[in-house]
Amino acid sequence: MNDALRVAMAEAGETAESLADRVGVDPKTAARWVTPGRVPHPRHRAAVSQALGREVGELWPEVVRRREPAWFRPWAEVEREAAALRSWETSVLPGLLQTEAYAHAVLTSGPLADEEVEGYVAARIARQAAVFDRPRPPLTVFVVDEAALRRGEPEIMQPQLDHLVVMAQRPRVLLHVLPLRAGFHPGQAGPFVIASMDGGEDVAYLDDQAAGRTTKDVAALWQVWDTLRSVALPRDQTIQLLKARPWLT
Repeated sequence: MNDALRVAMAEAGETAESLADRVGVDPKTAARWVTPGRVPHPRHRAAVSQALGREVGELWPEVVRRREPAWFRPWAEVEREAAALRSWETSVLPGLLQTEAYAHAVLTSGPLADEEVEGYVAARIARQAAVFDRPRPPLTVFVVDEAALRRGEPEIMQPQLDHLVVMAQRPRVLLHVLPLRAGFHPGQAGPFVIASMDGGEDVAYLDDQAAGRTTKDVAALWQVWDTLRSVALPRDQTIQLLKARPWLT
């Protein structure tokens, strides 16, 4: 039996029936989640953890632990504790803003085996819950190159762009598109994220073809970030562009 889930349900005063109603599944499905080896769909895990006031990793620790690459775990810990996250992406949308279908499409385009892809998608959805479903979420600021919005099949990108519009209107989420007309800029050297910690040093995450790495040497990245923000579209214009999405019409 999944004791962690059973205890969390009891403490929250939830039954399989009431939890199923809150998550939007059949009660029989929710009842199976407390049996050994049964793990909800990634989007249901996020909804269950929110309903019970727990982290996904508390309820299904093995799922999250084994499906995050070892080299990514230090950053995942930083991400969960950060007071603010500032993310720059060049060719794909930030993992924290990806829908499940988009994440699946991105991950299947690489060298991962099918069973690995499902695990990585699950870990990505769990990361989103860990950041956005806190009692007080961090300030998250995203600058995304317009090229990333244009890459992907319409059946994947339409709901993904709908999701971006919803996320961009959250109080503590700021999304800015860097338009193609901005021309060359220093961010072309690659994506990065800067995490600001309460009472601590800033930490950055840099990604490449092999693996990501964290660093506290962030002075140069702050200069790049300031440049990117200065040429990116304001929040309201970004939302208008995401709604219009002329490249998909």
